[in-house]
Amino acid sequence: MIQRIYDIYQDVLDGSVFLFGARQTGKSTLLEDTFKGAVYLDLLNGELKRRLLGNTSLLYEMLSDKPSKTVVVIDEISEIPELLNEVHRLIHQKDLRFVLCGSSARKLKRKGYNTLGGRAFPCYLYPFVSEEIKDFDLDKALLYGMLPPHYLAANPRRLLSGYIDVYLKEEIMEEALTRNVSVFHRFMNIAALSSGEILNYTNIASDCGVSAKTVKEYFSILVDTLIGYMLPPYTKTIKRKVSSAPKFYYFDVGVYNYLMNRRSLSAGTVEYGHAFEHLIVQEIRAYLSYRHSEKQMSFWHTYSNKEIDVVIGEAEIGIEIKSADEIHNRHLANFKDFKDEFPHARCIMVSRDKINRCVSGVELLYVSDFFHKLWRDEIITE
Repeated sequence: MIQRIYDIYQDVLDGSVFLFGARQTGKSTLLEDTFKGAVYLDLLNGELKRRLLGNTSLLYEMLSDKPSKTVVVIDEISEIPELLNEVHRLIHQKDLRFVLCGSSARKLKRKGYNTLGGRAFPCYLYPFVSEEIKDFDLDKALLYGMLPPHYLAANPRRLLSGYIDVYLKEEIMEEALTRNVSVFHRFMNIAALSSGEILNYTNIASDCGVSAKTVKEYFSILVDTLIGYMLPPYTKTIKRKVSSAPKFYYFDVGVYNYLMNRRSLSAGTVEYGHAFEHLIVQEIRAYLSYRHSEKQMSFWHTYSNKEIDVVIGEAEIGIEIKSADEIHNRHLANFKDFKDEFPHARCIMVSRDKINRCVSGVELLYVSDFFHKLWRDEIITE
């Protein structure tokens, strides 16, 4: 069994939590391993679901005699969001600690159900990260992604196909999030073409044959169902005009590659470079959520097309990502403007160049060394 880095037990010591995460990130396994003595309710259990659907107050009757601070895990809470009223009552009256698990907050928000008024802290589980895997295989991760079943499988591509099919069926069709699933599926492929790029809704709408308003709603669906996320621009600058539009990334590089119909990746190609950037951004995002949830991740892009791929916090750290085997001075050009704007920022270049060094105030780190330093808290130190 692979030990996950995220320690949800520490969060539950402070109170109840919503645990969100895309399908197959390992939420149920994490909860079963962490809370062995807890009351565990799986709402995918047909009989239990039937009973609670017919009488939500049954949950209160089941749990009202439990001692204060008893941990109660409810897996797939979005199957019966009406239960949140009883959860609210049990937290308030009995001081129970709930772990409420689901793959999407959209069902709760869309239907206006009780989200506990701040009495449950939202937390997230992501795909595997490099530090969790012994003998981490970078090229395998770049092509097939880091979802646990996919990274560990002998035939990940078949699983990726099924993953997209299940997502479309259970998240999109059954919830009727859009009337035209075939158009939405086409949009997902076009969104993959825009992954890691500054979004232009009008161009994407033209390619999809729908309105820009519909495209924005489609992106909202991807974000709310945790299949993708927006990376905002860093706009607090003085000297230079910068982009105000976000970038979009799929939550896992393997899903992105599948939608791009990539069956292989070769170092030195544009495709490899896009996947390389995607994976590193994915890893930083998970790290920040697990260790520094108060710090925002963004990017910096000027009107003169100078860009820093990842900016941490208030421009405390700027990270450029290049898949080149050898880094030369020309690769560092974007840092000149960034350092002029933010002279106190720590500047890092992550690449496949195995010789770590410092050039013109920029730290050059081999990707594996960057990952190790990241998880040892040597990149973000506060």
